[in-house]
Amino acid sequence: MAGSTAGRRARLRALLLAACAALTVAAGCTPLQVERAEGRFNTASPGVKPTPAKPTPTATPTQTLASKGFPPDAKTARAQLAKLPVAWGKNWETYKRAEFGETWSDAVDVPGGRNGCDTRDDVLRRDLKNLKEGDRNPCVVVSGTLVDPYTGKELPYYYRRASQIETDHIVALGAAWRAGAWAWTPQQRLDYANDLDVLLATDKETNTAKSSQTPDKWKPPRQAYWCEYARRWTGIKAKYKLTVTAPEKLALQDLLATCK
Repeated sequence: MAGSTAGRRARLRALLLAACAALTVAAGCTPLQVERAEGRFNTASPGVKPTPAKPTPTATPTQTLASKGFPPDAKTARAQLAKLPVAWGKNWETYKRAEFGETWSDAVDVPGGRNGCDTRDDVLRRDLKNLKEGDRNPCVVVSGTLVDPYTGKELPYYYRRASQIETDHIVALGAAWRAGAWAWTPQQRLDYANDLDVLLATDKETNTAKSSQTPDKWKPPRQAYWCEYARRWTGIKAKYKLTVTAPEKLALQDLLATCK
C-alpha cells in the first residue's frame, strides 16, 4: 500500500512539474511555484528517513604552510648538502613549463594542498604583513605588504590591482627539471610546483633576473638573506632528492658560511 501511494505521488509530481515547465513562458510559472510543487510531493513515506543534503564544500585555509622542520637550520642544511649527489644537469633541452601543470593546483599532497585555496593566495597569506583577508572567502588576500626577502623592498599588494609581487620557485622549475625532475611522474611535478616549501613571494623584477639560475650564477642582492636562501635551496634539493652541480655545491657552502 505504501509503495502504491509513493508511486502515485511520484507520478503526480512529474505531471505537475511538466505542466508548469510547459507554461513557464505563457503563464508565468515561477521558480517559487516549482519549488512549492516539489515540496508538496517530496514528503517521505511513513517510516522512511529523508536523505540529508550534502553540505557545500567551503574553503578552509590551513595554518600549516610549511613542512615540519623547514627550512632546515644551518647545521642540518650543511649535513644535507654533503649528502646530495653531484652531477651535471640533464635533459635541459626537453624542459617545458607545462610539464609542471598549466596553472596553480590545490589537488596536491604538499603543504597548502587540498585546503580549498589557490596556491598563490596561500603564499601571500604566509609572506605578507598587515594582511587583510576576504570576509566571504578567507582564502582571498585583499591587501597587505611584502618585505621582499631578496631586496628588502616594501611592496604593497591590493586585490585585482597590478602588483610588483611575483611567486618565485626558489629552485626554479627549469633548475629542478635539469636536476632530476625530468624523470618524475606528472603528479610529482605538480606537487613540486605547488609546494609552499618551494615558493616565496618576491619582487617581480628581481625574480625575473634570477630566472632558473643556480646559486653559483645568481644570489639575492640582499646579503642578509644569503643564509636563509641557501638553507631553503638545500632543503628543497634534499626533500626532492635532486642533484647539485659541483659549482652549485661550492656556492651553497659559501652561502651557508654566512649563517651566524
